[in-house]
Amino acid sequence: MLSLAQITQLCLFSVLLAAGNIFFKLTALNSPPLNSIQGLMTLPLNPWFWGALVLYGIATVIWTITLQNVALSIAYPFAALGFVFVPLASYVIFKEPINLQYIIGVVLILVALKLITAGK
Repeated sequence: MLSLAQITQLCLFSVLLAAGNIFFKLTALNSPPLNSIQGLMTLPLNPWFWGALVLYGIATVIWTITLQNVALSIAYPFAALGFVFVPLASYVIFKEPINLQYIIGVVLILVALKLITAGK
C-alpha cells in the first residue's frame, strides 16, 4: 500500500508537470514563430520558458526520490494525472472547452489509478 507521503509525492510530480505544460503553452503564446533559428533564439528571453524548465527540473528530482521507494510500475500510472490536471487548468486559464467525453475519460483514469494502487 502506498503511504500518504508517497501518494503526495506522486501527485506533486503530476501537478508540477501539468504546471510546466501550462508554462510551455504561455511560452508559445508569448513567442514569435519558432520555425526559424531567429525565433528559437528568443526562447532564452522568455520567462515562461525558464519557469517551465524549472518546474520540470523540480518534478524530475521528486520523481527520482519517489522511485527510490515506489515501484515504477505503480508510480508511472500517476503520470496519467496530467490528463486530468492539464485540461482543467487549460479550461480555467485559456478558456479551452471541456466536453462530456473528457469528463468520462477523467473518471476512467481515476478509477484505473485506484485499481492499480489497490493493495500495493
